Amino acid sequence: MEERKRLESIQLNSHQALRDIVYTTLRDAIRSGLLKPGDRLMEIQVAKELGVSRTPVREASRRLEAEGMVVMVPRRGTYVSSMSLRDINDVFEIREALETLAAGLAAERITDEELDELERIMVTMDEMVQQGKLDGLVAMDIRFHEQIYAASRNVKLVQILSNLQEQTTPFRTTTIASPGRMQKTLDEHRFVIEALGERNSEEASRAMQDHLVNAEGALLESYEAGEVEEPNEENSTN
Repeated sequence: MEERKRLESIQLNSHQALRDIVYTTLRDAIRSGLLKPGDRLMEIQVAKELGVSRTPVREASRRLEAEGMVVMVPRRGTYVSSMSLRDINDVFEIREALETLAAGLAAERITDEELDELERIMVTMDEMVQQGKLDGLVAMDIRFHEQIYAASRNVKLVQILSNLQEQTTPFRTTTIASPGRMQKTLDEHRFVIEALGERNSEEASRAMQDHLVNAEGALLESYEAGEVEEPNEENSTN
């Protein structure tokens, strides 16, 4: 496996706990694809790169493990989570069931202000596509889905979906970077917004389901093309 990319030293913020800053830094590095599935995060090395002690790195790693983003293996270290084909199928099967529910509820409960925010997210996503800024596009894609979760007005549903989304976050960059997927993602998002704007619960659910089926298909194609490695037992999410 090729050597992972080096992390940048963090900027300390007196208003935020150091462990939270380290957690956010590592989470964002995983989300953006800087840290890839299977990358080993050696505590001492990560602490040195970030310019902090080992304690906040250890605390942040435990939090990331609880969210399914890393796996801590005794006597071996911490690894960015990898997913098997079964993991991918299982997670997307649940996401399709619950995100279609969330979209349907959002169509009934979303506010005009939330619709405006979705439109602003889409404008930013379009700019990211035009500029070829993959990291920015991935970040906006996450915000798009989180906005719909929130609009469902179901706190428990939001919690479950947020956790599931984190488990697929490391692969978002691979999925969206696949040929033609950037523009297709925008088009599918627009169908969802149109249904939400019409307060059409059935159409919103259908549009979200189509979007997730296509996203899973793109990820599986990348997997089969060898762009996503089959995990071994020591760094699998299972």
